[in-house]
Parts: sequence; C-alpha cells; structure tokens
Amino acid sequence: MALKIVSTAAQKRFPTRHGWMTAIERFDLEVEEGEFVCVVGPSGCGKSTFLRILAGLDHVTGGDVRIVPGPDPSQPLNNVVFQEYAVFPWKSVLDNVAFGLEMRGVGRSQRYERARQWLAKVGLTRFEDYYPGQLSGGMKQRVSIARALTNDPQVLLMDEPLGALDAQTRTVLQEELLTIWEESRKTVVYITHSIEEAVFLADRVVIMTAHPGRVKEEFRVDLPRPRDLSTMATPAFAALTGAVWEALRDEVTRAMAAQA
Repeated sequence: MALKIVSTAAQKRFPTRHGWMTAIERFDLEVEEGEFVCVVGPSGCGKSTFLRILAGLDHVTGGDVRIVPGPDPSQPLNNVVFQEYAVFPWKSVLDNVAFGLEMRGVGRSQRYERARQWLAKVGLTRFEDYYPGQLSGGMKQRVSIARALTNDPQVLLMDEPLGALDAQTRTVLQEELLTIWEESRKTVVYITHSIEEAVFLADRVVIMTAHPGRVKEEFRVDLPRPRDLSTMATPAFAALTGAVWEALRDEVTRAMAAQA
C-alpha cells in the first residue's frame, strides 16, 4: 500500500472558560507519497493544530486524520521539526542528530555513520562535537532538520521551521532544504506564514480560512524543479504568489478583525 495522508471532515474543539472553541472544522486534505505540501493561513487559523494532530500529539474531536503507512514497517511514521530549536542542550551535535536512531536501538557505529552523512548534507560536519549553546539559530535548526532526516521517517512534518530566523539565513536554508528534499523526496507537510516560502518550496499550496480553519483553496505549483533562488525572480513566481495572496487576503482581514 502506498503512503498517503488523509484528512476527512476533521474537527478539533477545545474547552475554554467561555465555552467550546473550534480550531478546525470540516478540514479535508489528501497528500500523496513524495509530495511537498505547504499550508498557509492567517494567525490562529489552526495550522499548527492540524500538524499536531497529524503527528499524533493531539486528536480530532470529529472526522478523521490519518497517515496511511507505506510498506516498510521499519520506518518511523513521522518526525516533526518545530519553529523552536528542539535540540537537547546537553548533547553534542552528533548525538542530537543520532538521537532518533538511538531510541530505535540502532548500534552506535551505524547511527553515527548515518548522522554524519546528514550533517555533511546540511553543512555541519566540522561542528559535530559542538553543543547547541555554541551554535547560531540557523545552525540549531539545521541540526533539527538533520535529526529528523537521519531517522528516515515516512513523513516529515514541519511547523514554521524557519520562522524564527533572520531573513538572510532563512533564504539560505530554504534553498538548502529544497536541495535535500530533491535527494530524499520525502512526503512533507510544511506550515508557514510566508507565501513566497510556500510557493518556492511546494508542489501544492493549501490556503486555510480564518478561524475556524478549513481548506479554502489549493494551488498547484507548476514551477520547474530543481529550483534555486533565481526561481523567485521569474514572472511565473510573481504571478503565483500574487494569486495566493488574493485568495488569502480576505482571511487575513477576517482574522485581524476578530482579534481587534
């Protein structure tokens, strides 16, 4: 059976002191194996809630969200890369990257070999003996990404992984992430506020409505791969980012009005 992500009429409600709050409702989405899907929506629309449900960190209160696993049972189902630098400060870079394999019982020499392969891919080979406190924010996030990929999950879930970085570092890591994805072709669900980032990275951009979050519209990104930063300077890129913004504009306005 081929890997697939399926969300059917998903709903998530939270109890609050003012009553029940619906974060997402009637949320329908399918993601095929090897697809890179970016989800974009206004603040508070339920993007991260949906990702947490996909990751198994939360559950739906209605409908269904599931990852139909691929045929290899030895692969973990998913790994999550968060916006915060979720690295262990007491572990070296090498041990951080090898952590998932260690938890799966992979022997020391084998897990270090695989961890070093991914450290090389993210440009951190000479920092393997450093500790997170000695790294910049961009380097810590590379460690998080390398750790997720070293663990070889079937699905990579990314919750605004570059959102806390400065603009220049973010641009460099976007290009690096695409290069890595071209090699691995992992199934990726990527949450972002940035329209430009979504169009640059994705095969498909999914627009969410303001709270409660539903799928409003989807855009197929037909920009040729492999992509690099020159892609952002093309008329096709500008036209698509403009179209995505037109679909998102009203939802951002609604979200801002609700928070006023």
